[in-house]
Amino acid sequence: MQTPSMAYFNLSFLALLLLLLPPLALLLILYLIVRPRPVKIPIKNRHVFITGGSSGIGLALAHQAASEGARVSILARSIDKLEEAKKYIQLSTGIDVSIFSADVRDYDAVSKAVEEADPIDVLIVNQGVFVPEELEKQGLDEVKFMVDVNLIGSFNMIKAALPKMKKGDSIPRSIALMSSQAGQVGIYGYTAYSASKFGLRGLAEALQQEVISHDIHVSLIFPPDTDTPGLTEEMKKRPQLSRIIAESSGMMKAEEVAKKAFKGIKSAAFIVPCNLEGALLSIATAGMSPQRSFVMAFVEVVAAGLVRLVALFFQWNWYNGIHTGLNLVHCKGTSYTAAVGCGILWFFESLTFTEGGFGYRIRTEHRLAFVPISWTTGVQEICGHSPLDFDYRAESMGSTIEY
Repeated sequence: MQTPSMAYFNLSFLALLLLLLPPLALLLILYLIVRPRPVKIPIKNRHVFITGGSSGIGLALAHQAASEGARVSILARSIDKLEEAKKYIQLSTGIDVSIFSADVRDYDAVSKAVEEADPIDVLIVNQGVFVPEELEKQGLDEVKFMVDVNLIGSFNMIKAALPKMKKGDSIPRSIALMSSQAGQVGIYGYTAYSASKFGLRGLAEALQQEVISHDIHVSLIFPPDTDTPGLTEEMKKRPQLSRIIAESSGMMKAEEVAKKAFKGIKSAAFIVPCNLEGALLSIATAGMSPQRSFVMAFVEVVAAGLVRLVALFFQWNWYNGIHTGLNLVHCKGTSYTAAVGCGILWFFESLTFTEGGFGYRIRTEHRLAFVPISWTTGVQEICGHSPLDFDYRAESMGSTIEY
């Protein structure tokens, strides 16, 4: 005969079992159905070929590959930058580097480079250009430039490399494409750039199905803004609203991105986020993409609803900011603290107004704070004036922006 304590224990055990049964069943189902299956990509003593490898993320990738014992080749347009990169990697790692000068937009040129190089084990298609501007203001030559380099250049490089990669030994190989978080979500001022990076996802998803039978595994890497010489130039042209939205994902160093990228490549992950925001974006945009990890698939399934809600909150925040614009104030000879930001997340900046004109200078230091949306209308009326009453110029982050 059961004692009350034994009956309580049995009921508790049964309740726990019923509670755990659904997630355990889901894990089992996902373990059985996730495709492609997990695999490891070796790097040591393998040939890693990197496009756009003379600077920025590409140089960091080349250095990381050499540090892990790979044979490294880099391709870029400038022979001078290639020579500098080669010298830097050799001095810091002791690994010799092969260099190839070619424009990825030229299929014949990249085909020649691939033919001259050793058989490729890991191809990292990293080249990329970014000219931020609203589509209405942007020249079609700049749109074509981004699409040709970021998307068509990737087709050229992969098509040139595939025949030799398929003929290699039985060790798993990798093709990794460097996308961007702007390839997961469209951002104000990134119209052409986002289109060129979104295209890489369709390329990667279809390509993985075409090459899986040859033990070639595709990875799609999504870095945020990365501290590189290229970003410095981009920031000079980036619309202010674009800056504010992009800053919500933070900035990473090229070396950090390279380490995250190789971690994903070595595990043959299809989607490779580089920070927390990128991981959330990857869950929110998982869609029909392949997933090798049944644990990560479990997270995607369980978190999908909540992450979608968070994504809608971000969209609400961004669209409020775009509608509100830059709430800047003007008053001669006085210093004020005003808000520059979007939605309820604002960057509080110190604005100092000149006696003799309608200009102001924004300090580079700032802090984050949450304020009610209704407060934003009051900012526009400080000193009894709306900022729309004046022609003025904002000088921020080393660049001049006309309003």
